[in-house]
Amino acid sequence: MPEYLSPGVYIEEISTGPKPIEGVGTSTAGFLGMTERGPETPKLVSGWLEFQRWFGGYLGGDSFLPFAVQGFFDNGGQRCFIGRVVPTGSGDARLTHGALVFSANGRGAWGSRVLVKIDNGTQAEDDTSVFRVSIIYYTSLPDTYPGDFVDPLDPREATNPARVGPDHTEVYDNLTFEAGAGNNAVTVINAASQLVKCWWGGGGANAARPANRAFADGPLEGGSDGEGQLVSADFEGAEGPVGGITLPDQDPPLNEPLGRDTGLVAMGKVDEVAILLAPDEVRFDPSEVTGRIINQCEELRDRFALVSVQQGESDVSQLRPPQDTTYGAFYYPWIEIFDPAANQPRLVPPTGHVAGILARTDIERGVHKAPANAVVRNARGLEFPVTKAMQDMLNPRGVNCIRDFRSDGRGIRLWGARTMSSDAEWKYVNVRRLFIFVEESIEEATQWVVFEPNHEPTWARVVRSITNFLIRIWREGALRGLTQEEAFFVKCDRTTMTQDDIDNGRLICYIGLAPVKPAEFVIFRISQKTLEAQG
Repeated sequence: MPEYLSPGVYIEEISTGPKPIEGVGTSTAGFLGMTERGPETPKLVSGWLEFQRWFGGYLGGDSFLPFAVQGFFDNGGQRCFIGRVVPTGSGDARLTHGALVFSANGRGAWGSRVLVKIDNGTQAEDDTSVFRVSIIYYTSLPDTYPGDFVDPLDPREATNPARVGPDHTEVYDNLTFEAGAGNNAVTVINAASQLVKCWWGGGGANAARPANRAFADGPLEGGSDGEGQLVSADFEGAEGPVGGITLPDQDPPLNEPLGRDTGLVAMGKVDEVAILLAPDEVRFDPSEVTGRIINQCEELRDRFALVSVQQGESDVSQLRPPQDTTYGAFYYPWIEIFDPAANQPRLVPPTGHVAGILARTDIERGVHKAPANAVVRNARGLEFPVTKAMQDMLNPRGVNCIRDFRSDGRGIRLWGARTMSSDAEWKYVNVRRLFIFVEESIEEATQWVVFEPNHEPTWARVVRSITNFLIRIWREGALRGLTQEEAFFVKCDRTTMTQDDIDNGRLICYIGLAPVKPAEFVIFRISQKTLEAQG
């Protein structure tokens, strides 16, 4: 009760209407796998070019992840988190120059191809304390490095035939070592760099302006790829510092230290992820990486796994999903794309392109629409042709086929929308994902109910909030039924909880939904019209 202790006018704000429920996102994907470079903590990217700036380009046969990410964006995806996975024993490259310490923002030998140059800033004539930091990266260091290396950022060397342009360039001008300044070198570089993190080492931030240095003075050192090849355990990741990294005290503090969660452990903490996949799962036994991905989806219940068949599976009589689950879908066969790096066709797992189709369908139609009968953009062919007779065998098993309909002028299409579950109630991808969407939306929007009085007024507000949300979902076409009563019901009263429940602090709300199912089999029954039939 509010207190009224002295005469006066009191203004109070009260909440009278139901709390609105906002639907969560369903089209954000999470990718796990090996990249050329970049941070290991999941990083949000919103386009193929942004992916290249942070993580580099194609890795040829070493990783399918870049091809999958490009396929995701080509097919309509708009946002995804990249969880870079590195081999066991990998190390981070570092460079200590005066009081300034640089470290590659992720482990791997790539960090030893990062070069740093320090010279006077453009304001040096007026303020000799300011300086410029230039950082460049080469996928492969030039043969002329370091002895005959030509500074690629020196305008006087622009026409030098020995000049080799870097693959990535960053320039930060007019920096200072002054603590707390807006242009403090550590603050500026850590906020913007896609290659390194830095901090002030011994002596603190006010130690001294770092001396000038040239690119040819040496790259960051110590970067290594550990065992070289990924093993399935690398995808699991870990919590906390990686590689035994212990960061010194910094002033100002390091914005994003390397000591962050990695792998599936880190991806599990990214609440925005709704579609989860690891294109390189095909290199391992399905019980390993694939099993870990499905387990996370089942445990968190807020994301859906996309799983690919192993390469070379031509015997469809033996082909089945690797696991019985409602939280994943299985796709066959591999697709052929064009690899611009090798300038030739390449077969890749289809899950990256399928993730883009899921995202595109969600954005254009809604999560209730079955993600099928959609063109697989930029697919040039299939590893194996799938006929109707083959799909007659595969579809009931929960194998979603990609079919080539180019002879009919319809292109290459995703032609299946089933989960890997044997439970007929959950056999459609869109039904499971609709329930994920509704459940997570309600969970996140009803946190206000916790510790509210467990009685009729609270129950009524809960029912109104959820009802208003489901009415919107029904009107968007996600629930079947001509009336609201046919589409859903929401109950929260004495019939859904006993006195024992109330005494033990349990508020129980019962919700029933009638999801739309896809028209998987379209049947037209046609007969001849005769005079006898008319009578």
